[in-house]
Amino acid sequence: MSTLTIRLPDDTHARMKALARGRAISVNKLMEELCTMALTQHDAETRFRALAARGSVKDGLRVLDKLDAGFDGGDGPKRRTGEALRGAGD
Repeated sequence: MSTLTIRLPDDTHARMKALARGRAISVNKLMEELCTMALTQHDAETRFRALAARGSVKDGLRVLDKLDAGFDGGDGPKRRTGEALRGAGD
C-alpha cells in the first residue's frame, strides 16, 4: 500500500470529513472509494471510445435513436444522441 499526501482547501477537507462520517468510514476509506470510482469511470470511457472507434456511425446513431424512443416515447425532443448528431460526423 502507498501513502499519498494531498492538499485540499479547508472547506473541502471539512466536507470530506463530514461525508466520511455520514458514511461511517474513515476519510482514507472514502478517498479510496472515490479513486476506485474515478478509475472505473475512466476505464469504461476508454473501453467505449475504443469500441466506438471500431464501430459504424450509422449503427451507433440507430442505437441512440432507439434509446431516445424508450425514454420519451419517440415524440419528445431529441437529446445529444442520434437525431441531434446526424450530420455532425457523417
